[in-house]
Amino acid sequence: MQTKVITGLLLFAMLCGTSMQSAMACPFCAAVSQTFTEEIDSMDVVVFAKLVALPQQPKDPALGGVKAKFEIVTTIKGKEHLGKKKFIESLYYGEGRLGRQFLLMATDPPQLMWSTPTLLSDRAIDYIHKALKQPKQGAERLVFFQNFLEDKDDMLARDAYDEFAKAPYDSVVDLKPQMNHDQLVAWIEDPELPANRRRLYLTMLGVCGGEEDLKFLEGFLRSTDRKSKAGLDALIGCYLTLAGSDGMTLIEELFLKNKKAEYADTYAAIMAIRFHGTETDVIPRKRLLAGLHHMLDRPSLADLIIVDLARWEDWSVADKLVALFKNADEDSSWVRVPVIRYLMACPKPEAKKYLIELEKVDPDAMKRAQTFFPFRNSGVPTRADAEKIAAAQNVLIDDDVALVSAEEEITFFGSELPNEAEVAAGDTAEAQVSTRTHRSTAGDVALANSVKNLTPKQEPEMAYVLGLPAGIGLILMLAVWGVLYTPASSSIV
Repeated sequence: MQTKVITGLLLFAMLCGTSMQSAMACPFCAAVSQTFTEEIDSMDVVVFAKLVALPQQPKDPALGGVKAKFEIVTTIKGKEHLGKKKFIESLYYGEGRLGRQFLLMATDPPQLMWSTPTLLSDRAIDYIHKALKQPKQGAERLVFFQNFLEDKDDMLARDAYDEFAKAPYDSVVDLKPQMNHDQLVAWIEDPELPANRRRLYLTMLGVCGGEEDLKFLEGFLRSTDRKSKAGLDALIGCYLTLAGSDGMTLIEELFLKNKKAEYADTYAAIMAIRFHGTETDVIPRKRLLAGLHHMLDRPSLADLIIVDLARWEDWSVADKLVALFKNADEDSSWVRVPVIRYLMACPKPEAKKYLIELEKVDPDAMKRAQTFFPFRNSGVPTRADAEKIAAAQNVLIDDDVALVSAEEEITFFGSELPNEAEVAAGDTAEAQVSTRTHRSTAGDVALANSVKNLTPKQEPEMAYVLGLPAGIGLILMLAVWGVLYTPASSSIV
């Protein structure tokens, strides 16, 4: 439990601390690693060097790499730290061929710590040289990297993808006049394309595509083949971008109203709707909310969208949420905390009455809702006796800090941390409703940005603080005494 709490707290701090940046990035893309440019920027010394001498391999291969000798060919960065040095020694794992060029990077001058050498082709060397000359941001930067998407050198293709995945969405949109529509379609049709790259190309198709692509996309949406629906969140996002409000009918039919739809598919649809509700104005928010309302007819999944209803200030379903709370059973009990938090934010006069009523139904749910509440409406009490405890609960915090009880689960709206199947949201058929570990997304973080007051973390009792170390010390003393004074086994003749 403690590990889970700490992990959740770190995740929350990370999400809150980067919410502005992540909200701007390519909406459905996740970078695989640092780009060459990022790595070089973070290092003190960067050079291209050729392998000139490889010491004899150790007798025992299990000992790993040995120090090889490299001759500096080009200094990219940090010449002042190298002085007149022309050769470098660095651990090298591999057989290697003399004369091949490598990328070597180092930190902590003057005693430089060199990284493991990265073997480079001539094309890769030219790629890095040109990448470092590109504008720091904007569509002009992406023009260069677009030429290396799906490059035959996988290292370059991966780096180009990461550049796009980390670029602001606005920069991707500005690239529209220079996108190759037909090439994007061909990549998307490739069943062996990794899902993360497919997401990027679907996002780009949403920018440069048109109505003629809708039938092509609908075929994937209706497919029962998991590979055809890889990157489903981006697929739905692309379809809605090109179809507009009219496209919501198909998404509702397949994923929102359809109670037989797999959890991962439904969740992907919600993610796509969140994207359109926060990043575009292609579809009126009122129409997006109408689609999300269908989830309230699926009690076991209703908690997924309550955060969106509150963030988008849709207070029209308060009565329905109260009914969900009262009728919650073993399969939908997790809806109760999100409902309470929705009502805490609701400015309608009846919200106060509902809160008092629901606290009587499930006081434990009310207590859990108090543990961490990402937004608060000053006109609505957080519990029935709020006036009596308001002074004790008025704790101001920064947006990226959460004070929680170590005995409670870290949640945003009552949902635990996600498992990998659900994070994929459409890339696997294994995600099941029974796992119930929902993802807290950037949409949820938007609510956390308005944090003003939280229930304070209770201080541990003094007896516990002093008694625990003393108890441990006593146990250790007894153990030592037992070792020192236990008679040794002996025989006397």
